[in-house]
Amino acid sequence: MSGNPVDPGTTHRFRLVIDGVDLGVFTGCTGLSCTVEVDEYAEGGRNDSTWYLPKRVRFPPLVLTRPLTAEAEKTSQWVLDVVTDSRQRTGHIAALSASSTVVAKWDLLNVVPISWSGPNFEVSAPVAATEVLEIVHHGFFKAGTT
Repeated sequence: MSGNPVDPGTTHRFRLVIDGVDLGVFTGCTGLSCTVEVDEYAEGGRNDSTWYLPKRVRFPPLVLTRPLTAEAEKTSQWVLDVVTDSRQRTGHIAALSASSTVVAKWDLLNVVPISWSGPNFEVSAPVAATEVLEIVHHGFFKAGTT
């Protein structure tokens, strides 16, 4: 074996594309998860177990962060454009390896931005300027099924 193999499970960035609009690469992503709500059902006559019946799936907001780049203007404008155009949007978020290959991809249904924030300009606090985009969606879907 020559060279050091790249660990495909190590992600460094996340690319967000909504309806073909590439919003760029983010360095942080939280909220990529789902929770299944269940009803507990204790069957009469069975005292040794409980049935769990799935009810609905909930998806928390996705929060994407990155250092401030020129893409921040594009992202903030996209948020404002969505407010004036209420059509449903689909998108995907891809986890990228250090060599920019896609490690995993999630397609998102009915994406809506709920907040965007740019950097705080504070001379006395020498921290990196960051951008934060928060979006909600109605769940993951298999590509080609919408």
